[in-house]
Amino acid sequence: MLNIYDLSPNNWLNITFRLCLAILIGAIIGLERQLRHKPAGLRTHMLVSFGAALFTIIPLQAGTAHPSADALSRVIQGIAAGVGFLGAGEILRVSSDESRQSEIHGLTSAAAIWVSAALGIAAGCGLWQTGLIGALLCFLVLKVVKKWEKED
Repeated sequence: MLNIYDLSPNNWLNITFRLCLAILIGAIIGLERQLRHKPAGLRTHMLVSFGAALFTIIPLQAGTAHPSADALSRVIQGIAAGVGFLGAGEILRVSSDESRQSEIHGLTSAAAIWVSAALGIAAGCGLWQTGLIGALLCFLVLKVVKKWEKED
């Protein structure tokens, strides 16, 4: 039985497919952010997804005989935490002197960066259906749900 997690270092076609899929997935999310003129746009989301896929592929290739689920789990945990810090840089707290209220900006962009990393992990693991479905659902959330949000 073929295991999608098995990835030998000389399987260039599979590696290329997974990395290109990660870039495509990041582009789907990043394009929506770019069209809304957000600071983290197309290239940022593509690179986050691509980087997550690369980090995921490394332990799959390093243990070519039997990939270690424990090593892969640690890599995924590291990506989730590390990208969380990247997303935190996207969040701004703006205080208005007149109203004495603070507004938070960038939470959705930070969440989109985090989702891009998760979808890059899916692509890196060879879970192309999960990655594409997740990217399309994320795009719909960003595009459609925005219209339903209450505007002040």
